[in-house]
Amino acid sequence: MSEKNTSWGAVADWYDEAIEGSSDSYQQKVILPNIKRLVDAKEGMNILDVACGQGFFARTFAVAGATVSACDISPELVKLAKERVAAGFAGTSKAEADSSDVNSKVKAMLESNPANKINFHVTPSDKLDFAKDATFDTVVIILALQNIEKLAETFAECSRVLKPNGRLVFVVNHPAYRIPQASSWQWDEKTAKQFRRVDMYMSDRTIKIDMTPGEVLASKKKYTVSFHRPLQSYFKPLHKAGFAVTRLEEWISHKTSQAGPRASEEDRIRKEIPMFLCLEATKL
Repeated sequence: MSEKNTSWGAVADWYDEAIEGSSDSYQQKVILPNIKRLVDAKEGMNILDVACGQGFFARTFAVAGATVSACDISPELVKLAKERVAAGFAGTSKAEADSSDVNSKVKAMLESNPANKINFHVTPSDKLDFAKDATFDTVVIILALQNIEKLAETFAECSRVLKPNGRLVFVVNHPAYRIPQASSWQWDEKTAKQFRRVDMYMSDRTIKIDMTPGEVLASKKKYTVSFHRPLQSYFKPLHKAGFAVTRLEEWISHKTSQAGPRASEEDRIRKEIPMFLCLEATKL
């Protein structure tokens, strides 16, 4: 398979604002509290955040006391990540940081404890050349594997840089229910029930994704590539790379519907169909 453009660097500013500018995003309300619980970052831990984007989660691990390295294929996002560390935004939205003393406290903490500063690198996930063998306690990949073409190579690199019994923790859009261009919400008029329609699952698929859906002019459109994979397509390369899956969690949306005739049913089914899948794999 030839390499494809999977970077979000072309829309780095929009992506940064979408993640950091809202206190009600999935990253803030669903993924952040769960990933903090699972990773349990603390002083003395050495953590690698692969495909870190603008460093939203990497900052949280550093503030908890861990030594953090982070990398992304996009130089634009890494530049934003470095700027945000310098500003001291620590796992909060920019609006929240601007309206409180979080910014100054975090910046002071990072400056007073160099071990908590984050080392950022621009590199693809399958070439972690900056990292020595067996140096990390935990590697995280959050909402990025669906945009990574070289999955087996990425898992192999994660295994190389992890210590024995080290953990790889990754989060993806749930592959059984969130399949780009092949899954959707549907409403059954006869039963007054909402359900999830899935048109395909078992086939690995490469999907062209419009990163500028509101843009009308074709000349200004920007695209990336996403990869749908069934669960076995994650488990097989994990096993080959020397991992054993030691935890699986499925996370639902935190959102609720506005008042209306379908609101209660929408809220019910939202709790039944998970949006995200989290896997923990331990290096044998």
